Amino acid sequence: MEPIFNYFETISSLHRSIILVGGITLFWVLEGVLPLFKFTYMKWRHALPNIFFTLTTVAINFGLALLLLHTADWVKVNEFGIINWLPEMPLWLYALIGVMLLDFVGAYLPHFVEHKVKLLWMVHLVHHTDHHVDTTTANRHHPLESVIRFVFTLFGVFIIGTPIALVFLYQSISLIATQFTHANIKMPKKLDRLMSYFIVSPDMHKVHHHNVLPFTDSNYGNIFSIWDRLFGTFMVLDREKIIYGVDTFPDEVTNGNISELLVQPFHKYRKPTTAETVK
Repeated sequence: MEPIFNYFETISSLHRSIILVGGITLFWVLEGVLPLFKFTYMKWRHALPNIFFTLTTVAINFGLALLLLHTADWVKVNEFGIINWLPEMPLWLYALIGVMLLDFVGAYLPHFVEHKVKLLWMVHLVHHTDHHVDTTTANRHHPLESVIRFVFTLFGVFIIGTPIALVFLYQSISLIATQFTHANIKMPKKLDRLMSYFIVSPDMHKVHHHNVLPFTDSNYGNIFSIWDRLFGTFMVLDREKIIYGVDTFPDEVTNGNISELLVQPFHKYRKPTTAETVK
């Protein structure tokens, strides 16, 4: 575990970029071999806005990285935060607890809040209005959402007390996990169900991308499925019944246009539809 810890403590921007591009490439290829849905779309054209928002997310995180570094250094020097107040433990357990807590504060919690606060939902909407969810959808986040999520992550680093090695380890695992769960790949249902007891599986997350409530407001998890099961936000829906998008923002052309997506958070709020009212 120590070599891994040391590697992520000094991981270069190049290596982090390789993880990003390598993950997209891997799952892009797998989508062609084992597709869940046989989309009739131009894959590259669909990917363009998603890649644009991936780049804006990278730029924002890079621009704010010093805040993350300084916070991680401060908690380490001052031995501040939950993980530093726990009894001494093996490095592997220390890393696991740190990653799990960051997954809760930096991913599950902001995701839950974004679905419950109207203004934040309108920002998060950009992620949900993709009508063809695939691995490029993973980082389709409006720049405002990238800032919001960064703030939660920064708060997580502070309150949990995670050193920068664990932050970068968490972010790398989170990135691959997100690309995996959004990927348009078909796994055996039994394997997917078994996986969902421990980590977020593709079928589990795709329920979250169903176009109506209450399914949209479920399965908020990013890496670990424990948070949804623990807080009662876990739901199941047959993969064959899933319809992507948001029913109150149905225009597929608009939802695939970068300029339209940039102003989407400023539209008037439209109350989501619940499954019970769908005819």
